[in-house]
Amino acid sequence: MPAVPRATPVSSDIVITKQPECASVPAGCPVTLHCVAMGPTPLHYQWFEGQQEISGAAQPALLVNERRSGIYVCRVNDQQNRCVFSDWAKVKVHCIKSAALPHRWQGEPVIGLQPEPLRVKVGQRASLKCVAFGVPAPKYQWYRNGIQLPHQTKAELAISTVEMRHHGTYLCSVANDRKQECWSSAADMSVVENIPIATSLPSLRISGSGQRKGSAKSPTVCRKPDTPQEAGLCATDKVALLIGNMNYVNHPKLVATMMDVMELCSLLHQLDFRVVSLLDLTKDEMQSAVEQFLQLLDRGVYALFYYAGHGYECSGRNYMVPVNAPNPYRPENCINVQKILCRMQVKNTALNVLLLDMCRKWYNQTYLPSDLQPLAPTGNIVYGYATCEDAEAYEVQDGERSSGIFMKYLKRHILKKEKVTQILETVSEDMGKDQLITGKQVMEIRHTLKECRALTDKICTRGHTVQLRVRNERWKRANKLPERRTVRFPCGVGVELTCSAKFSNVMMVYAKIKTRPPQVTECKVSLLKPEELARAPSDLSVGSAQMDTLLTSLNDRQQSDTTLNLCGLHKLEQPLILRVTVRYRLLKENPKLEETAAVNLGHPLIARLELYRTMPAARVEADATSTACGSGTRTGANKREVKPPACPARMSNQPEENDESDVSNGS
Repeated sequence: MPAVPRATPVSSDIVITKQPECASVPAGCPVTLHCVAMGPTPLHYQWFEGQQEISGAAQPALLVNERRSGIYVCRVNDQQNRCVFSDWAKVKVHCIKSAALPHRWQGEPVIGLQPEPLRVKVGQRASLKCVAFGVPAPKYQWYRNGIQLPHQTKAELAISTVEMRHHGTYLCSVANDRKQECWSSAADMSVVENIPIATSLPSLRISGSGQRKGSAKSPTVCRKPDTPQEAGLCATDKVALLIGNMNYVNHPKLVATMMDVMELCSLLHQLDFRVVSLLDLTKDEMQSAVEQFLQLLDRGVYALFYYAGHGYECSGRNYMVPVNAPNPYRPENCINVQKILCRMQVKNTALNVLLLDMCRKWYNQTYLPSDLQPLAPTGNIVYGYATCEDAEAYEVQDGERSSGIFMKYLKRHILKKEKVTQILETVSEDMGKDQLITGKQVMEIRHTLKECRALTDKICTRGHTVQLRVRNERWKRANKLPERRTVRFPCGVGVELTCSAKFSNVMMVYAKIKTRPPQVTECKVSLLKPEELARAPSDLSVGSAQMDTLLTSLNDRQQSDTTLNLCGLHKLEQPLILRVTVRYRLLKENPKLEETAAVNLGHPLIARLELYRTMPAARVEADATSTACGSGTRTGANKREVKPPACPARMSNQPEENDESDVSNGS
């Protein structure tokens, strides 16, 4: 910045309450700078462009030149001729053809020039450029393959000497000080090795011989494929949504669903899947979670949907039972799996895998279902049913060793580099040898998979990067934990708080006393669950004693004084406020004292996605006099007992697709 214009002594009594803001605009866009100050006497303003005083610019507002860039500062004088200077404001005017601002633009960041794809050779110079408009002027941050690039915070990303490691997909994040943000389009940088093409040398005639001898053998040039697709099948991304319902309000509670979701989540992470794992969802919450899942699907993505909980089947349609479904439940209280698949297909995914670990008991086998649009023959669907038609699925209920029978064998094989249908075939064979479920549960596989796709396939984003920045941002937000912090109490005690998570809507908070003055004795710390998570909506037993016991046994070996399990984070609408209490004595003979601090943990994990904002409006309940379906139960195998669910007597009350509400009407 240039030096501040010379003036009379600076006054500490004049306070600038509004500083002029830097701006980045296209040519022809008017920009007004503002400087507002307060002082003990009337104030006078004078604007400068660089070192040059601007004639007639003696007001708090300055309309700057629309055609050229410049830097501006405002001097504020009082009647004693004392002054202060504002911050420098740089106005950058970009002469970009076809640059346009949105109607009624309010200064939020807008991309005016998108980065263009490049194809460069090793050793060459490469440059990607992104120009953004905004008031205040936005800041830049470049990413390669979803990973932030250190020190790349300018409009131009310049690479003086390209190497093979620079190959990838680049994005630019543009944000201002008001936390408004937008992203550029993705630009692929293809780096090719600079290998000379071999040419044949002229033939040589050997003296005294009628034979011709070829030149020295030309070297064989082996070129690497430009994209992973040339070497084999790949995915543009891998996305998974896992839902486990266990704490049912009006139906038998399950145990193994939590363990199954946790183990599958860990395995899918090893396969490079982006995973959101959720426990105990109501119908509206399930629909909202599915809606978020669908937004992350795009052409070439491998999509995996897993559900463990109560369910049933009717005329080839599978229904998932939310935790708040009444007993008996009606069709509109459940979620139709086939409708979710229909919307997955619209996204042009390369692979859709649905794993349903639930019962498939039939209700009224003579029922004729309403029309459901048949799926296009895309050849990318794989169904893995934990059990066959008109049968129940089982789980072994044994505390932290609980497991669904299906998951018990799936986790043994899912990491293999085999076609996904072959893996499920192997799981089915293993389940067939299990004496515990002989004659009760047989796995079923249905698929239209025409290519040899495997869950172990690599991810290649080249040419399919439109939604990459969206997925990166959403997953970054949905997996962000509160940072480690130390809470200081007036008594001198310091309590360190750390957080960890095994599910996207369940977080463990650990508290440990780190500092304690010598006069403080018998000091203990406790954590109080926030009211919005302790209160159980619709009598949902979130955070039940059973779940707390299991989660505690699964926690990492933290050296903490106390632990708090916070379930149901997806329900948070306000920042999470945790109350930390220390109880202590000042010397042993004094009575116990208590101090409490409120700690703001923000919106951790899935709470950042604000699922409540996309929940569908409450639907009008069906006639209360209608007969409803009984419960399709995922039965505890250790009980060795199958209790058949009650079946209704009237056909008109069976689960119909046109009775059951859609996941969402939007695409």
